[in-house]
Amino acid sequence: MDQTSLRYFIENSDIRIKKLDAEEIIFDLVGAEPPLANALRRILIAEIPTMAIEKVEMWQNTSIIPDENLAHRMGLIPIAADPRLFEFHSSTAKPYDATNSLRFKLHIECTRKNPGGPRVEIKDAHDEERHYNNASVYSGDLEWVPIGDQRERFAAEGIAEPKPLHDDILIAKLRPGQEIEMELVCEKGIGRTHAKWSPVCTAYYRNLPDIRFTGAPIVNEEAEELKRVCPMGVFDIEDLGKKGKKAVIKDGGIACTTCRECIRDERFAKRVDLGKHKEEFEFHVETVGIYTPDDLVIEALAKLKEKAVFWYDQVSKEGLNC
Repeated sequence: MDQTSLRYFIENSDIRIKKLDAEEIIFDLVGAEPPLANALRRILIAEIPTMAIEKVEMWQNTSIIPDENLAHRMGLIPIAADPRLFEFHSSTAKPYDATNSLRFKLHIECTRKNPGGPRVEIKDAHDEERHYNNASVYSGDLEWVPIGDQRERFAAEGIAEPKPLHDDILIAKLRPGQEIEMELVCEKGIGRTHAKWSPVCTAYYRNLPDIRFTGAPIVNEEAEELKRVCPMGVFDIEDLGKKGKKAVIKDGGIACTTCRECIRDERFAKRVDLGKHKEEFEFHVETVGIYTPDDLVIEALAKLKEKAVFWYDQVSKEGLNC
């Protein structure tokens, strides 16, 4: 069978999930070439949409943070809202409405808890909380302001109210008399436009290692030495009873980082073959938290399929063989 055909790819490709929790997914992508693996990585980073703060209407800012720095900090706060419920705000001339945006407000003023009392020396955060109100401004202080029928629609569909993903992100420090008041507009966007829309903390892959012994087995004292020199614990010892000990590769050599420590020794340089599986990749994808890790991969694969169908249609229109 032609190895470049679509049927060959379908029959020989696979995804094997090795780890999945609330924050990270690790999986093996088997039977794919490097351009496809890299396309999946780039889509995960730059083309899965999220909601992020795009417009800041600053009404009052007497903190020590300049307006532009404060606005930038607000934009980097991840927003817990499903972007699939919203449209892209396509034009600056188009107004913000319930279908393409979310609105939040923030109004915080720092005051003394004992206005008439003596001034105190503030040494740490515990003193701040004991003597001041609102000395620290956190992401949890943002208040959602529904646009149009958003509150009713979200309630009817069982959708949680939009809010910052984490309530304890520090925005600013205030002192008595300082105040921050602003209104914030969230838009749907992608990481290719700005990193604040990227749904992943990290997304990377590596070729799976292909480690083999060549020539005579490595036994006894040499086996012990080979195990010792590898910092990643790739090699182990198999007890052969009266025949002694033999070096073996543990778990297929998955822990290997190709540091080459094992082949720096002349005794092992020609007896250990360090290679890579050219069409097997280990992916690590860590989510910001807006999507679950498995949803991220599903969305990326759907986007990759959409791109493949589009370019297939374009090539077909030009009368070329695919």
